[in-house]
Amino acid sequence: MSGDPHTGLLRDAVGLREVLFQSITAMAPAAAVAASIPAGAAFAGGSLPLSVLVALIACLFTASCVAELARQLPSAGSVATYSAQGLHPWIGFLVGWGYVFVEALVPALLLLQLGFTTAGTLHQEWSSYPVDLWWPWSLAGAVVIAAAGFFGVRASARFGTVLGVFEVLVFLVFAVMLISQAGDANTLSVFGTSHTAEGYEGFSGIFAGSVYTVLAFAGFEAAAPLAEEARDPRRTLRRAVLGAALSIGLVYVLTTYAMSVYFGPGEFASFAASGPASWEGVARASFGLFWVLVFLAVVNSTLANANACANVSTRTAFALGRIGVFPRAFSRVHPRHRSPVAGVAVQFVVAVAAMLGLGFAYDPVTAFVLLATVIVTVVIGVYIVANLACAGYFLRRRRDAFNLVLHLLFPLLGIAAFVPALLTAAGIPAFDFVTELSAPVSYAGPVVGVWMLIGLAVPAVLARRHPDRLAQTGRIHLEEPGQAQDNERGAVPR
Repeated sequence: MSGDPHTGLLRDAVGLREVLFQSITAMAPAAAVAASIPAGAAFAGGSLPLSVLVALIACLFTASCVAELARQLPSAGSVATYSAQGLHPWIGFLVGWGYVFVEALVPALLLLQLGFTTAGTLHQEWSSYPVDLWWPWSLAGAVVIAAAGFFGVRASARFGTVLGVFEVLVFLVFAVMLISQAGDANTLSVFGTSHTAEGYEGFSGIFAGSVYTVLAFAGFEAAAPLAEEARDPRRTLRRAVLGAALSIGLVYVLTTYAMSVYFGPGEFASFAASGPASWEGVARASFGLFWVLVFLAVVNSTLANANACANVSTRTAFALGRIGVFPRAFSRVHPRHRSPVAGVAVQFVVAVAAMLGLGFAYDPVTAFVLLATVIVTVVIGVYIVANLACAGYFLRRRRDAFNLVLHLLFPLLGIAAFVPALLTAAGIPAFDFVTELSAPVSYAGPVVGVWMLIGLAVPAVLARRHPDRLAQTGRIHLEEPGQAQDNERGAVPR
């Protein structure tokens, strides 16, 4: 149980640095800069830096809400606990059900990217290397992530910290090089609306671009599930969630500015994730062997992101297993490393099965896009519910601490920012810049729908057979001495 120091997760195992990089690596900065953010260039053009700035401000609203809840409710259950406390235990379970599902799929997504990125680059350098021989690299990555998870949160978090520092430094150095090379072409006009793509003039292009760049921020909340393993979690988690969103958001702004002024704001609408008009393409053409570091940073980012999200899925499953709404096996920890070994094993099997199954059924790139659509759709839905939970928690349970701006205005603004992104991710053409999804990517919606329908049936069964278990979805693991006993009885303090 959570209150037993011999059977729970390892207490006080990691500090602010490791927890901060748990969120940073979950955002996959290098992969986002190189692949996700350029998608917005088709709309924002050379004004994409302004779109990224708008997305940063929008994401900080939700990051603030998650940070406020993490300070009040430190739990490995994270968003499931927040939703149960702020809204209803059923909603908390559904959030946990969906969150564990997609976070378990994220490693498969990133391992696919690791495979086809590595194979494609090797084929480009040595044509004799088969471009379809991607899977050995993906399997090797899966083993590395499983090993890091097995040896406990200290090993996993420190591994993520090293990877995170490397990828951020590479792109910061590259950004400085680009700005220096741009010389007189440096201009603050890219933070205006004068360089948007044709057909998306003015703020319509800026907001369209920001919807796509919002997706690059997904993962800032990943520090929250380490609540029971972090030192001084009430303060550490809040700083980590806000710090990751703000610091990496500024990295996104700087790197996008650097490439826009170097490449040329007028031509930036043609910038993409691959080919000559891409980060790696520019590095190859103009900066010699520096492209190797860019390539390594992107590969590094896939491993770091997979590692961080494996931590999220296993800790959330641990919390739900501990109270009996998931199989109890998920709450078992290794006697020495105190890692949730059942969750780590299941995570490995799910990642490898999804990666190989979809990768061979279609191709690794198509499988990547399909999984990305499933994941982003659910994660953005979770963010919207987290905003509602923040308002609900402070209005219903902590009126004494209620703040009109932090606990009502910011949640509303966060919801407003993520609804367009949700529609875009799902391919629902509510805006003129959203295109309908084609098969097999269009299967993402039905997959999510079926999974959540199953999730709706589980609470009904639990409510009939074990009425006390569902109510405990909102149970938290308090850090103050003497509270563990209340926690085990299901008491939830104000």
